[in-house]
Amino acid sequence: MKTRAAVAHKAGAPLTIEEVDLEGPREGEVLVEVKATGICHTDAFTLSGDDPEGIFPAILGHEGAGVVVDVGPGVSSLKKGDHVIPLYTPECRQCEYCTSGKTNLCQAIRVTQGQGVMPDGSSRFSIGGEKIF
Repeated sequence: MKTRAAVAHKAGAPLTIEEVDLEGPREGEVLVEVKATGICHTDAFTLSGDDPEGIFPAILGHEGAGVVVDVGPGVSSLKKGDHVIPLYTPECRQCEYCTSGKTNLCQAIRVTQGQGVMPDGSSRFSIGGEKIF
């Protein structure tokens, strides 16, 4: 599917609003139509070029709110039409933090968290076949 996003092509350059390709949700994932988001200090840090984990091109803005528009296989806790606030830190639901209600401290995906990719290293966004992070 196609969607619009603010894309940072390189450090220090202005964001550009572009049409990008977006894959649908995979196993255990949902697709959220973002209704509002902001660019925060961590996004500004990445855009500055000082973030050692920053990879370009990137879609910034991880503090948002939206509505679930599609549900991947295996998802039972959400349905189309649910209003959600996506988490910057996904949860594994198995570690000590997740099982004690401290999901914001989950370390399961820390390796890829700051790189704009999914836990398996893939991205759902691209432009002309080029991966966007």
